[in-house]
Amino acid sequence: MTATTILIADDDQSIRTVLTQALARQGHAVRATDLGSTLWHWVAAGEGDLVITDVVMPDENGLDLLPRIRAARPGLPVIVMSAQSTLMTAVRAAEGGAFEYLPKPFDLDELIGVIDRALSATGGPTQAPDEPRDDEVRLVGTSAAMQGVFRTIARLSGTDVTALIVGESGTGKELIARALHRYGKRRRGPFVAVNMAAIPRELIESELFGHERGAFTGAAQRREGRFAEARGGTLFLDEIGDMPMEAQTRLLRVLQGGGYTPVGGRGVVAADVRIVAATNHDLAQLTRQGRFREDLYYRLNVVPLRVPPLRERREDIPSLVRHLIALATREGLEPKDFAPAALDRLRAHVWPGNVRELDNVIRRLLLLGVGDVVEVADVKRELGAGVEAGEGLAASVERHLKDYFAAHGGDLPIRGLYDRVIREVERPLLALALAATRGNQIRAAAVLGLNRNTLRKKIRELGVSVPRGPRP
Repeated sequence: MTATTILIADDDQSIRTVLTQALARQGHAVRATDLGSTLWHWVAAGEGDLVITDVVMPDENGLDLLPRIRAARPGLPVIVMSAQSTLMTAVRAAEGGAFEYLPKPFDLDELIGVIDRALSATGGPTQAPDEPRDDEVRLVGTSAAMQGVFRTIARLSGTDVTALIVGESGTGKELIARALHRYGKRRRGPFVAVNMAAIPRELIESELFGHERGAFTGAAQRREGRFAEARGGTLFLDEIGDMPMEAQTRLLRVLQGGGYTPVGGRGVVAADVRIVAATNHDLAQLTRQGRFREDLYYRLNVVPLRVPPLRERREDIPSLVRHLIALATREGLEPKDFAPAALDRLRAHVWPGNVRELDNVIRRLLLLGVGDVVEVADVKRELGAGVEAGEGLAASVERHLKDYFAAHGGDLPIRGLYDRVIREVERPLLALALAATRGNQIRAAAVLGLNRNTLRKKIRELGVSVPRGPRP
């Protein structure tokens, strides 16, 4: 059997060496170069069964090579790797027809798995973009968690499927939705956002589907709804978990049938929109509780996209601080540098309000700070000393809730705040107890003062991972 030949282009000698040795052990023949021009010469000559290319090379940009490779050899799979781990890099790689994009540093086992899938795949590369893209993207992060988000957005860039964005308040779910629209097939159409938690129950159907004159008391004239406003574009349904059951039924009919009827109307209007929904609830749990339609959940959850809370990507905080300072500077605030100790204190914070809270804190520090450098004392004044001052649990919870209310201001959810706060405290409590007992649920239940069956039920409802360890 003839060995598969893999072509590698990367200006880092150590990466070329590691990949050459690892792929040779897998039985592949390897040709490696540090130049994009050499890679192109090999491809044009018909060599190679798969390409692995860096983005930045001395003479070429790997992303610029992609369209040429696709035109010359449309069936040749290309894997792009880059230390420039931005959303635009991932999107451009997907648009150019790359089989996969991997940020550096990469996991060797993951790369080998991608190579195996690429070599066994029967489908061709994705369609090329029909127009250049806007490079101004407000999503920032080099952490593994955010890179996963970027890669999912890139994979969806050539599709029109429904997506469900899940994440805590303040994580940037609307930014994700806007990115899906900006790089999607409907980018020329409007992007219309609706916060389901902010609309009175009795007005939701009218808000979404519009109404005819005289449809109800106060309907003095005909009004188009948000589905009509978003025609040809994307309709973003934020806080979908707060949608009342009767409106859920109407939305399900739209997703199933592709059309809707305005309140008080008779004819069916085609729903020419892409639906992107978002929630900070556990919709699977709400379906088990009978508070959310299971069939609607599966209709919305075609492509789930989890946005990590800021505490799970603390390594992104320095780059987020720089980004938020740049945004604030455009609005007229004076920029400041942050001392290393100040950044360390920001990284240590729990951030219950996530990126929204960080944004508010940065703006206050820029406005109220004295001098050109933000010191750790300035940050502590804004955040409080927290656990560094040995505060009790009640005081710590109170402080974080104050941060939450301050971060959200007038954008607080109308319903379900009590359950939301309890859930956010309960999940890490159970997770930490299970971690401390190495997954022993009998011991964890005893520590928590819960019945074992109650603990198991909460583990299922909250989606808590149980560490591997001795079975109870």
